[in-house]
Amino acid sequence: MNLAGQLLRFPPNRVWRTYQGGRELDRLAGVASPADTHFPEDWIASTTPAINPPDATPRSDLRLSSFNLQLAEGVSPALLGNAPTPQNFADLLARDPAYFLGPAHAARFGPVPQLLTKFLDPSIRLHFQVHPTADFARRYLGAPSGKTEAYHILAIRDDLPHPPYLYLGFQRSPTRAELRRMIATQDIAALEACFDKIPVNVGETFVVPGGVPHALGPGLLLAEIMEPSDLVVRFEFARGGYTLPESARFMGRDLEFCLDVFDLSPWPLARVLTEARCAPRRARALGPDSFQDNLVGPERTPCFRIRKSYVRAPVTRRDNECFIGIVTAGSGNLVIGETSHALRAFEKFFIPAGLGPWQLHPSPTLDLLECLPPTP
Repeated sequence: MNLAGQLLRFPPNRVWRTYQGGRELDRLAGVASPADTHFPEDWIASTTPAINPPDATPRSDLRLSSFNLQLAEGVSPALLGNAPTPQNFADLLARDPAYFLGPAHAARFGPVPQLLTKFLDPSIRLHFQVHPTADFARRYLGAPSGKTEAYHILAIRDDLPHPPYLYLGFQRSPTRAELRRMIATQDIAALEACFDKIPVNVGETFVVPGGVPHALGPGLLLAEIMEPSDLVVRFEFARGGYTLPESARFMGRDLEFCLDVFDLSPWPLARVLTEARCAPRRARALGPDSFQDNLVGPERTPCFRIRKSYVRAPVTRRDNECFIGIVTAGSGNLVIGETSHALRAFEKFFIPAGLGPWQLHPSPTLDLLECLPPTP
């Protein structure tokens, strides 16, 4: 099969998690009776396996997949061009890394995107958690990547009974000894008192560096862009009626080891708004009424890049680097040669680095979130 000139699209790739959600993802997938379950995430363009407790529901029980493709949980199926049958995304990349990812990227990282993007749709507040930095992961976990991540807020549930929020960094930092006691005794009130609720709005972007404790509030539909890792320290053991087994709390280690993961410096609101919230910066014009903004660049993190394009009239592009595209608003068509692909809100696809020229035709407008690997 000829790979050149082909767009990659992604059917639902729902992954079991320890918290509940997914009702809005069900609706996007056309499920007859949308419901919040333990499948609140959709992993997009992923070559990263999920790390789940041994009692997690097996992938074969997931009702959203209408295809039979043997994949490790978390790894994405992908549709090449207009083909009706998906293939293993990782296998496709391995067939021609230079075409899909770019020669410089393939030379540095091999046939992996060095990026993980997800839809998250929590119906409850997530566990308090923290992720290792890349340096910690390499030194002490034998892993190539940590888990610095970013959130781009796509929508907020209409029936949310309170203002939307997230927790990001300790606003009132405990000492190491105090934190050890809070976690060991599961003093959730004391842990929660270390945080303030950070208000969020649709369209905002936040970066959460490795080491910074955090938790998403309920009712947020968001795109999460991160290092390609599922490493997590969950220091709250029970949420939504599910209690984490010990193996799922501390990355297979113990509490004392994982206390070294935490950034215990204070994150007052002013710091969150300047160091974590990412204001858009105009990058380039795409046409008389169309433009592109940078949201996250190397000045924020070396781990990935995020930009957003606002298309108000037909544009022709040739990017010469790969990216994961997510339509955040509007609709239209993506045209490659003589082939047209219809796009609607929350459509997700992959632009290969070697694709060549392609066009976007909005109907009448289209906003596109673009998630890119680190600069090679």
